[in-house]
Amino acid sequence: MSLAIFDLDNTLIAGDSDHLWGEFLIERQWVDPVEYRSQNDRFYRDYQNGSLDIHAYLAFALAPLRGFEPQELQSFHKEFMQQMIAPIMLPKAVALIEDHRSRGDTLLIITATNRFITEPIARELGIEHLLASEPEVVDGRYTGRATGIPCFQDGKVIRLHEWLKLTGAALEGSYFYSDSANDIPLLEAVSHPVAVDPDPRLQKYAEARAIPIISLR
Repeated sequence: MSLAIFDLDNTLIAGDSDHLWGEFLIERQWVDPVEYRSQNDRFYRDYQNGSLDIHAYLAFALAPLRGFEPQELQSFHKEFMQQMIAPIMLPKAVALIEDHRSRGDTLLIITATNRFITEPIARELGIEHLLASEPEVVDGRYTGRATGIPCFQDGKVIRLHEWLKLTGAALEGSYFYSDSANDIPLLEAVSHPVAVDPDPRLQKYAEARAIPIISLR
């Protein structure tokens, strides 16, 4: 039995749920379509090239949540799952998850995308354990702010070690699957790093270090 850790966006699903949520908001005109799309796309480019200011991005991404009641957001997310997420689910990713499950491995998703967006996706994939960037909730409502250490780059390693202490799990024999060079710090921390449909920077890194490269597409 080992720990099998998965990135989510562009790893277990064929797209970026955070960016897609922005598109979902734009389609419904709950945000200014021109300005919001410009910022959403700019932040996504920053993520891809490794220059993302995660605190600025979380402030941007979480701000729209404060304008809605929890019940409304739950309904919106159900629509989002059907319209934006279901079409990018990957059968090969499901098969990989089930392979680790059949071995008795502990399954964990660790993602920079916030918990509001990702928790229902993790549940759909049948993965109980989730580490994500955390939106602040006060009196049952989202404040539009983040709380704690963002689950991004080195922050993923910090958050994982906190989780290991709480659960008693260990990294010995662990796997981590990711598409992104932003995850190199965590790929270096596990026993079995695996690059999944890697971005150009991770492709180069994996090839130089003979890290396995797979495709779930």
